[in-house]
Amino acid sequence: MNLSLQNIESELSYAYLHAIAGKAGMSCKVGDRHDDGYGVDAELNFRGCTAHPYFTHVQLNFQLKATVESPGNHDQYVSYFFSGLERFNKLRKQDSPIYKILAVLFLPKDSDTWLTCSAEELILKRGAYWTCLYGAEESSNASGQTVYLPRNQLLSPDELIRLANLAVTKKVPNYQRPS
Repeated sequence: MNLSLQNIESELSYAYLHAIAGKAGMSCKVGDRHDDGYGVDAELNFRGCTAHPYFTHVQLNFQLKATVESPGNHDQYVSYFFSGLERFNKLRKQDSPIYKILAVLFLPKDSDTWLTCSAEELILKRGAYWTCLYGAEESSNASGQTVYLPRNQLLSPDELIRLANLAVTKKVPNYQRPS
């Protein structure tokens, strides 16, 4: 049985995170169904390379999303409609010393252009952005919530290392909705 387009989007979001985590020198594990119940799709571990003098291991938990919807036209943010409030509320709740990070992969509308592969290169079109929903206000909408991810938080190997160093010093920025 073939995967649905939504499941293919999901698999590509995992592949994206695994690829950039590997390049950054981090291990990346797919969460199980129990982790998923807590809003965790993947766990990243970064050992021995942080700027903190004592804490050299940091773990980050990721909720992964993928979409073909437009990221919007705002210069400083991309927008994503987070369908369903249960997961949104889990991600905004500070109930663990391990940061929960939302990463959204924006794919082109045309699924035929999502991925190309040759002997010389593997190309996944577009990119993913991250945010931490800690501090996000409770939604007044019953069906979901639009979230805004800063364009300067493009998920790349260097950005993952920066995020790990922010996490180990407890300085990952809380969510801020654009005004």
